[in-house]
Amino acid sequence: MINQFFQRLRQLWLVLFSNNTTPQSKTSPDKRPTSNKASQTTAEKKSSPLPPNETKNKTPTKTWTANDFKVPEKEGETRFHDLGLPDNVLHGIADLGFKYCSPIQAVSLPQTLKGYDVIGQAQTGTGKTAAFLLTIIAHLLKNVPGQRYNGEPRAVIIAPTRELALQIESDAHDLCKHTNLTAMAVVGGMDYQGQQSRLHDEIIDILVATPGRLIDFINKKDCSLCEVEILVIDEADRMLDMGFIPDVKRIVRETPDKRYRQTLLFSATFTDDIISLASGWTLEPERISIEPEQVATDSIEQIIYIVTTEEKYPLLYNTITQKDLNRVIIFTNRRDQTRRLCERLKRDNIKCAMLSGEVPQNKRLRTLADFKEGRIRVLVATDVAGRGIHVDGISHVINYALPEDPEDYIHRIGRTGRAGTTGTAISFACEDDSFLLPSIETLLGQKLSCKQPPEELLKPVNSRKN
Repeated sequence: MINQFFQRLRQLWLVLFSNNTTPQSKTSPDKRPTSNKASQTTAEKKSSPLPPNETKNKTPTKTWTANDFKVPEKEGETRFHDLGLPDNVLHGIADLGFKYCSPIQAVSLPQTLKGYDVIGQAQTGTGKTAAFLLTIIAHLLKNVPGQRYNGEPRAVIIAPTRELALQIESDAHDLCKHTNLTAMAVVGGMDYQGQQSRLHDEIIDILVATPGRLIDFINKKDCSLCEVEILVIDEADRMLDMGFIPDVKRIVRETPDKRYRQTLLFSATFTDDIISLASGWTLEPERISIEPEQVATDSIEQIIYIVTTEEKYPLLYNTITQKDLNRVIIFTNRRDQTRRLCERLKRDNIKCAMLSGEVPQNKRLRTLADFKEGRIRVLVATDVAGRGIHVDGISHVINYALPEDPEDYIHRIGRTGRAGTTGTAISFACEDDSFLLPSIETLLGQKLSCKQPPEELLKPVNSRKN
């Protein structure tokens, strides 16, 4: 019996190993077997014919250098070449068509690229986003870290609104295009699980976040800020207005001490509260200021029409149609105003959509995409929703109602006249809000010329009824 058992065992052994095969073990991802083509012997490779379209002396791809980005020196202008940025960063700048620094970039970048903390006073539309992104990217490329872990970003940018955070993320992708750096945004009102999965599965270098969503991920141990090298707090004044400062304080405490990180803070205004917060978060910062009047008047024509409340809509409709405007943002002060105005324009065959707090986030993103692609002619927005709108080619901004906060006037008209282009800002001042003009003029440091609108722009509109 025992002999029969060993005979059968021997037969099985011969069958299993007659071809000299050996059991395969599992391989780790970095030791995966190469393909058949890659594992050919030298002799096999020599005998294999070349594909029809391949030649023996294949011309190597030319490496892009700063010499491929020719920008002449210009008096009074700072070229990006002059800042010592790496070639792969300059390549991204060249792809975007930028040649010379904006005032905030020309003043801040020489300081931030050396590692100094900065407190910058600048509105949207001044190029401050590119200023802090270029600082981050250059630093991360220059300082190669050791072992990295998922959920531990090296740079964090805090923004007050979802739209602004997503725009910063988009700009980061553009500037990182020719590097191996990764960037992502975590914001409320969007795919929580998708954002969580990326934090778990990927190494993220640059994290852009709204305060509430970032704290959610910190509390659930999905994200740690212990390895943050650069912290950016954007639009600090708006975060103060929106009640986010306690959340921002918590986020700052999660990062390394200010002695071991670089901190950049930007705000449209320097109130006592902002200065107090900045002094606690920064270490011997350089203070930089770009005056509001420079932002508002250099590239934007400002027109103030004195009208009655009843004349506002005919003036708006005729301005859009008679001037054949194709990319316009109209600002109102309240959600209900935005909704009613958008509905009326649609009834009069104007392709438009609205952005306000009552519009779901996913729909807001679709609306912005349609506006960028030209499928929507007019965007009607409130101030909070409009803060993150960064769309090229906006020819006109129309203030259907003057803003109650003079700072919002700067932010509104800054949607046009961007990136070296010119734009037009038209404001309607009626009996209900014309008293707001003096405070706007005080902020601008100049007198605004008011006039009556041309008669042809006041023609009655035969609006359709529902």
